[in-house]
Amino acid sequence: MRSSLRPLSRRLPLGAAALLCVAAAFVPSANAAGTDDAHTTAVTFSDDFNGPAGSAVDGSKWVTETGDNVNNHERQWYTAGNNNAALDGQGNLVITARKENPSNYQCWYGTCQYTSARLNTSGKFETTHGHVEARMKIPRGQGMWPAFWMLGSDIGSAGWPNCGEIDVMENVGKEPSTVHGTIHGPGYSGAGGIGAGHSLPDGQAFADAFHTFAVDWTPNKITWSVDGTVYQTRTPADVGGNQWVFEKPFFLILNLAVGGDWPGDPDAGTQFPQQLVVDYVRVST
Repeated sequence: MRSSLRPLSRRLPLGAAALLCVAAAFVPSANAAGTDDAHTTAVTFSDDFNGPAGSAVDGSKWVTETGDNVNNHERQWYTAGNNNAALDGQGNLVITARKENPSNYQCWYGTCQYTSARLNTSGKFETTHGHVEARMKIPRGQGMWPAFWMLGSDIGSAGWPNCGEIDVMENVGKEPSTVHGTIHGPGYSGAGGIGAGHSLPDGQAFADAFHTFAVDWTPNKITWSVDGTVYQTRTPADVGGNQWVFEKPFFLILNLAVGGDWPGDPDAGTQFPQQLVVDYVRVST
């Protein structure tokens, strides 16, 4: 299934639906803004990806999208089941991008050259505000484009970018030491999205180890952090008089794209397979 044509953006949806909330559990947690203050939070979504090696993700929490994405000119076909998204038996979800086409998938540019996976919580979970966090080890190489992000659940009626988009973490393989956090909305979308990058010191690469990527989202304020270090805060004052569209429910998305307008295509030095390894995803309020 090919994604429908929409205005160009870094991250456009293949589909969207109405969302449901999950029950909350109460646990103590450290303050996400990098302090040591303890407080009680309500965990509204959690997946530690425990299960036998080779298992597909929990279908009560995640939707596995399929198809290509002409909007960003990505090169992969997102597959169903556990072909490109599976548990590793050690408490991780592994999203694998491969240079292959086992089923003669046809992409926007012709016969697809790569496969990968894209998961979302549309119809399973949504949140308005909260601490949204994932611990991940990202892939490496030119053309790799891993992301952990959110879309407004009213995308079906409002469309993109009016629904709003919060990119918790994006990386393009040509920048191994840097990740990006961005918001998109009406009048500030695509290349005009509002955000900032965060770089590791001394040329370290994010692909070398696990890191924790998070946003703290409160009324009229979104703050991004990496490993507890805050690097950016955005408020309605930052959107240049345009509409702030972040006071409503959003759902979560995890994916690993190959190629696209922002990262560029893989080159001769890009090795496959590449993996986005996710230790956990949690949302608390």
